[in-house]
Amino acid sequence: MAGDQHYDVIVIGTGAGGGTLAHRLAPSGKRILILERGGYLPRERDNWDSTAVFVQGKYRAPEFWYDKHGNSFPPEVNYYVGGNTKFYGAALFRLRPEDFGEIRHHDGMSPAWPIGYDDLEPYYTQAERLYLVHGRHGEDLTEGPVSGQYAHPPVEHAPRIQQLSDDLEKQGLHPFHLPIGVNLTQDDNGEATRTSACIRCDRVDGFPCLLGAKSDAQVICVDPALEHPNVTMVTDADVRRLETDDSGRTVTGVVADLADGTTGTFSADIVVVACGAVNSAVLLLRSANDRHPAGLANSSDVVGRHYMRHNNLALMAVSEEPNPTRFQKTLALHDWYLGADDWEYPLGGIQMLGKSDAEQIHGEAPRWAGAVSPDMPFEVLAHHAVDFWLCGEDLPLPGSRVTLDGDDGIHLALDEKNNIAGVKKLRHKLQGMLGHLGMREHHLLDHSIYLHKGMPIGATAHQAGTVRFGTDPASSALDVNCKAHDVDNLYVVDTSFFPSIGAVNPSLTAIANALRVGDHLIDRLG
Repeated sequence: MAGDQHYDVIVIGTGAGGGTLAHRLAPSGKRILILERGGYLPRERDNWDSTAVFVQGKYRAPEFWYDKHGNSFPPEVNYYVGGNTKFYGAALFRLRPEDFGEIRHHDGMSPAWPIGYDDLEPYYTQAERLYLVHGRHGEDLTEGPVSGQYAHPPVEHAPRIQQLSDDLEKQGLHPFHLPIGVNLTQDDNGEATRTSACIRCDRVDGFPCLLGAKSDAQVICVDPALEHPNVTMVTDADVRRLETDDSGRTVTGVVADLADGTTGTFSADIVVVACGAVNSAVLLLRSANDRHPAGLANSSDVVGRHYMRHNNLALMAVSEEPNPTRFQKTLALHDWYLGADDWEYPLGGIQMLGKSDAEQIHGEAPRWAGAVSPDMPFEVLAHHAVDFWLCGEDLPLPGSRVTLDGDDGIHLALDEKNNIAGVKKLRHKLQGMLGHLGMREHHLLDHSIYLHKGMPIGATAHQAGTVRFGTDPASSALDVNCKAHDVDNLYVVDTSFFPSIGAVNPSLTAIANALRVGDHLIDRLG
């Protein structure tokens, strides 16, 4: 049994943080144990079925959390090898340099990070190459300096999205190719070549990839790491608590419920937690002991606090002309990321969503009654749909927090109106342009099936911030290397460490940071 021996490093979780870290450590020769709560996602036709994935939530974890009023809700979490990256849209953006400093927003201040953009920049470049990101640096006017161009050219726009890009440029704006992680080789017409793993289908966003062509953490990092004889993984290992020595300074045991119904205890010189922002906080809180009465590594009382998840809007416009696009997620717009002529605060970014289909639209039907002209059946509406994702920054509030009740239930308190003025302004900007973009002017519909039926608290895909890093142990749980201030051998490398979240998808920053922390751990292990 894997628990019979002592390891150099235990990594708990296999998503963007944990999976990437395991990949970084694998060539070191150190004994690495990966513990994953779930198993491998089954490969089956339902992977690409909209009703199964979105309407029925077949692959979502069969659990419920509780909001601040005690009402239960199903969180948008998936427990499989690869974590939530199995279902993410693979949009892999860098944070802007400004995101690492203080930024004033309509509702308050986004705090500075203890490291700057320049500290992470080399790792962003490595992360982009590791995760096969397709894009073109230099198109996005808000991005920071780069040390290397993307290794892969951008995914070419389909004709309708190219027209949208051209129309945006005619409005004086600066659309750019969205950076996306796919294993795609294109021909001169932008189509997938005969030998390309990716086939440019319409299932990239929110679906697992049956072909293994999306750059998720399982495909890119975990499976290659396991080819090294020094790396072992135990699946269906639900880690329940971390045990320490009498001093409380060293984690001595990782206790997990195993697939056979037994409980196993594993040990390592270094223990890395990467369970996702909510579950990492839960694990630390559940691991309270005499030395850590408020939860492990929580002398600062910040563990579980400052939860963030972006202020997102998934919207569907109705194109006057048909939109036969399949691979739609190729365009983004950041002209108002940091502010606008008529608004002094950041608004956020606009990007394309995966192409909606008739099954998803049928799932929305009760909410849209009367909103669309009756002469357009759902199948026709789907053929004319153009789908947008608006992303604004959520601010880290001490009261937005994860707590546990006496029955081990997870409670998530959230101010759903926190700093939403910017993304509302962004929606107004998009709405006002529809007529210039070949869209029906009064049709910009909430596409909330993507956000679990309009429940913002359930949209946990971009969760971050519950175990923040910093230089002051009084106001942060982790140091700049993501090691717990209070525990000498405990690290956290998922998005929990974020002090702020910016207004771009957090995955690439989690990946880049895992590479950075991996280099630190290799130095520490010698």
